[in-house]
Amino acid sequence: MTCRVLVLGGTGEARRLATALVERGDDVLSSLAGRVADPVLPPGRVRVGGFGGVEGLAQALAEVDAVIDATHPFAAAMTANAAAACAATGTPLLRLQRPGWTAEPGDDWRWVGDLAEAAAAVAGAGSVFVTTGRKDLAAFAGLTGAVLVRSVDPPEPPLPARCTVVLARGPFTVEEETALMREHGVEVLVTKDSGGGMTAAKLTAARELGVPVVLVRRPPPPPGVPVAATVEKALDWLADTRQTWNH
Repeated sequence: MTCRVLVLGGTGEARRLATALVERGDDVLSSLAGRVADPVLPPGRVRVGGFGGVEGLAQALAEVDAVIDATHPFAAAMTANAAAACAATGTPLLRLQRPGWTAEPGDDWRWVGDLAEAAAAVAGAGSVFVTTGRKDLAAFAGLTGAVLVRSVDPPEPPLPARCTVVLARGPFTVEEETALMREHGVEVLVTKDSGGGMTAAKLTAARELGVPVVLVRRPPPPPGVPVAATVEKALDWLADTRQTWNH
């Protein structure tokens, strides 16, 4: 039986999931937020842009059998909207979210609860490498030290007064991250606990260079929503969900 699946995407896991579902013959619609000008598109049908809040998403769910929320671990608003819309319509929902990072010997990590705490933690540093995403730079606009920012698209103001922007698309190697941090004399790295291997090279580079890392904790998933850590587990969930439809 063909399953109509809405994948809330924008991550590598979402693209791998869409690929697997298309190969199985399912009808897949991937939704992207549209924050990147030239995103890497998954196979299957794709829509770009928001749904118009919970109400708009709930209306769109009339055309799908199940939803898998594979958005970024910090896309809290979209995840909350998905939970509310699926609860209102009785649509099966799974959160596909890779595990967070785990410190290794030699790491110097300082955990904070949000971006404001992260900015406060690095306020006295002479050179900060901020990798929280170009949409979150306003929180660091008051920093007086040198701030290195890397993003796929140019960030919009407000920006720190002494800001250097490097436009590049990852993934990056440990050697590339090490060279970048050395070139800019980075004293502290700021990042979110995104997890996964795609962006972990900067953590390895920081460990090898003895650079401390300020990590922003990820928001918790909505209560009552099942969570899968891998694409394979998400496919298993969908198979189990299909079984309930057949009875």
